[in-house]
Amino acid sequence: WPLINYPSAARWRQRPLSGLVLGVFEKKEEEEEGTLHLTEAAAGFDKSLSGKLSELLKLSGPALKNGKSRVFYGLHKDFPCVAVVGLGKNNAGVCGTENWDTSKENIRQAVSAGCRLLQDLEVSHVEVDSCGDAQSAAEGAVLGLFQYDQLKSKKKTKVTTQLHGSADVVGWEKGVMYGEGQNLARLLMEAPANHITPTAFAKTIEEKLRRFFSNKLCRCRPQAWIEEQQMGAFLSVSKGSEEPPVFLELHYNGSPDSKQPPLLLVGKGITFDSGGISLKPSASMDAMRADMGGAATVCASIVTAASLKLPVNIIGLAPLCENMPSGKATKPGDVVRAKNGKTIQVDNTDAEGRLILADALCYGHVFNPRAIVNVATLTGAMDVALGSAAAGVFTNSDWLWEQLHRASVVTGDRVWRMPLFQHYTKQVTDSQLADLNNIGKYSRSGGACTAAAFLREFVKAPHWAHLDIAGVMSNKDEIPYLRKGMSGRPTRTLVEFAAGLAHNG
Repeated sequence: WPLINYPSAARWRQRPLSGLVLGVFEKKEEEEEGTLHLTEAAAGFDKSLSGKLSELLKLSGPALKNGKSRVFYGLHKDFPCVAVVGLGKNNAGVCGTENWDTSKENIRQAVSAGCRLLQDLEVSHVEVDSCGDAQSAAEGAVLGLFQYDQLKSKKKTKVTTQLHGSADVVGWEKGVMYGEGQNLARLLMEAPANHITPTAFAKTIEEKLRRFFSNKLCRCRPQAWIEEQQMGAFLSVSKGSEEPPVFLELHYNGSPDSKQPPLLLVGKGITFDSGGISLKPSASMDAMRADMGGAATVCASIVTAASLKLPVNIIGLAPLCENMPSGKATKPGDVVRAKNGKTIQVDNTDAEGRLILADALCYGHVFNPRAIVNVATLTGAMDVALGSAAAGVFTNSDWLWEQLHRASVVTGDRVWRMPLFQHYTKQVTDSQLADLNNIGKYSRSGGACTAAAFLREFVKAPHWAHLDIAGVMSNKDEIPYLRKGMSGRPTRTLVEFAAGLAHNG
């Protein structure tokens, strides 16, 4: 029988390869060594081979741990390559300590590992075991295979995936759409800033929404409109760049009740952040091409909601511009006026995200939304506080926090509640020249909290949440089913949150 990494497997590379990913659970503590718990699909496959798969698993090494994988060649004429992946404990369920569904996360991690292993073997089509949760399996496959190589001559093998068998095709398709939504955000965030300018960003989203019908609407507002709206805070950031600003406005009307108050999503859209006159250090400045991660995740989540045909009304707002130094750029100490009339002393031009969000939040109130969620790579302090484990949530609404937290447990893309005390408000309202200062009185202390307090000054709605996603903007190796690079987080959590509002009110 063929063994793992059988050398003659090279002969199958002469024709397009199909592969199969199957799952196996860990044995229980009280069970004997060598006990196998194959998934339903894996057990069926093993039975069709008269037990060859299970025997090879026992012969080829120790039991597969969670997220680990092993390849076998020549077991089946339709699948020259079969990857078996470890799923951890069966029915692990929701973990209160980790704040996620461990079973779902294990499946995402394992399936992504199996698919990547087959991709490295130049397998171009992979069938995937549902592993008991087809949606999570699909998410793992789609997210795990994503690679931004559009600008490279040498590209990884493009892999198509499908569900193995007919179990829960609906769940699989839903997972594919969730994964593709996050990958759209990753694509926008990873692309160079000279390719994704404010105008290019808006056109990309417009093209994505064009394939839907008339209940989806996309408006790209030019600079003249922004000036008419008296968005002085937004314009103070954009004026240092040669690239014109764009205010992107998306309307998805999915509810049968056209009068249903919309969910309002607002995303920070700085397509490149040099810091302006308060110039950033050059090290890692290239990563600031992803400073529009808030806009990318918001827009991608609305595209996904449209794909899923969620019965909910959503409006998305994305103020898009670059933050650049020039003779026209805002200078430290300048005072600008926001849309609601409040004046802002700009003591640090690198605290620009809150300025463009301020005007967008003011504008968003005209839609009388049921809830407002703004998303932004806002502060390095958020990265210091939580790292890449979770996005920070600052909110004035316990109800809204519960909705967001519940969604994040399902997706595994976690959120964590942060304080929104008056203690921080006092630090941004104590300004020498204006109503507000764009940095806290004690700039090195509680930076994520003072930024949230600043935004609160532009919110009147009873249900508002600010997601600071600076810490989850990129991935090194923390999330196993995401390759190194921009993460597209928390797109799936936003989609799940919107779906929860659609179905539960």
